[in-house]
Amino acid sequence: MLVSHVKIVILVAGTAQLARAHTAFTNFFVDGVDQGDGTAVRMSNNIQQATFPLSSVTNPDMACGVNGETGVSRVASVNAGDTLAFEWRDWPDASQPGSIDPSHKGPCAVYMKKVDNSAASNNAAGDGWFKIMEDGYDSTAGKWCTEKLIPNDGHLAATIPHDLAGGYYLVRPELLALQQADKTPADPQFYVGCAQIFLSSSGSAVPLSTVSIPGYINMSTPAMTFNIYDQPMKLPFPDFGPPLYTAGSSKRDLEARAMVQTIGLKPDACAMENVNWCGFIPSSYTDETGCYAASQNCSVQATDCYNSAGPTGSKNCFNWENFCTQIRNGCGAGNYNGPPSISSFMPAPLPKLDLAAVVAASGPMAISNSAPIEASSTVSMEAYDSATTAMPAPAGTDSNGSSMSTADGSIDTCGSNGGGTCKTGMCCSSHGYCGTAENYCGSGCQSQFGNCPGTTKRKRWHMRQHGHIFRSRGLHL
Repeated sequence: MLVSHVKIVILVAGTAQLARAHTAFTNFFVDGVDQGDGTAVRMSNNIQQATFPLSSVTNPDMACGVNGETGVSRVASVNAGDTLAFEWRDWPDASQPGSIDPSHKGPCAVYMKKVDNSAASNNAAGDGWFKIMEDGYDSTAGKWCTEKLIPNDGHLAATIPHDLAGGYYLVRPELLALQQADKTPADPQFYVGCAQIFLSSSGSAVPLSTVSIPGYINMSTPAMTFNIYDQPMKLPFPDFGPPLYTAGSSKRDLEARAMVQTIGLKPDACAMENVNWCGFIPSSYTDETGCYAASQNCSVQATDCYNSAGPTGSKNCFNWENFCTQIRNGCGAGNYNGPPSISSFMPAPLPKLDLAAVVAASGPMAISNSAPIEASSTVSMEAYDSATTAMPAPAGTDSNGSSMSTADGSIDTCGSNGGGTCKTGMCCSSHGYCGTAENYCGSGCQSQFGNCPGTTKRKRWHMRQHGHIFRSRGLHL
């Protein structure tokens, strides 16, 4: 017997008020295309507590949230360089507007982890995580990252590094609300979830370093007790976790076959989706027996849909149930030719997200080669000019592999990345690395820690005049 949607609507209505407490990551967009509510997302299946913060920074739930070790059936297809936007909701089923309460002020970040199969279970907690986006307190705007989410309908953006090796990944957006961090004991409130993706990429870079989650922070980490109520606040906010992604290797195996996604794809015959459930049109029929068999098949699928719906709701289960009702009514009326068309029961297409405002409001992101560098010992100046940054040189070398040093600090870091000053003639990039290339000196050079040449033309002339060559392993930025 078909489950009555009336009972389910009453149940959802009764729990909706309980579900509203803080915030939850509910869905994500790939270059503006909505993947669907809960689709390819690991999240709590507890409707009443889906928006609750995590209980402890040392709990395995810190990796992908409550139920985060349980994989879901769908895996989203993503290309290297795509921008992902993660949606946070105060009400997971979007029954009311809102992303997070304005009192919940704090930073945001996005992490990734390469796994053998992003739909498999028990692969979230532990080592392998690296950060691709972070945003704390914006002194210019006078806002925390969480405050920027509110006018952007809860959207947080991060771009997948262009040079990252293809394969299956978990992508973990993270919010930290600090409104209780000043209490005794301190109560920093983390909200996390994970998207399951397959990355198609011609790159082969791997992170220079990774961290374990849980384990990357503890309650002694200064950010966990940061007081947002201090007047004035004790800025800058103490960033936590690892630095943004830097490629540790970029050697390409030209004989290796490109990975192809085989797991988590939408089934070809999937007619309607709700979260990670798919509805399949019952077999055609021409008699009474076949008609009622199709009706029963449709009803069983509707029950499965409602049972698997979770916090983001059962909107399309209701649409599917209406389709099933038309089949059943046709059988009762003696219309034994079917099934009918499902087109009138399909939901409206999901609107595309305009990423411009979301990206503008999001914080610094990991940057990498805009085009993969071929596996050769050197590349031309012209080839390198097409890259937005480069990958790291081995520690202690410059772009030609020669030894380099700084007046203080480490041998190849400077300014905000170690406090050192580069040797004469080198500039200090915005990310704290010494070098002479345009890509160091032409984008936010830290002038107090090294030379910042005046014009792009001068920098390019200097590099050609002195024979600088860029190796395939690249440079720090």
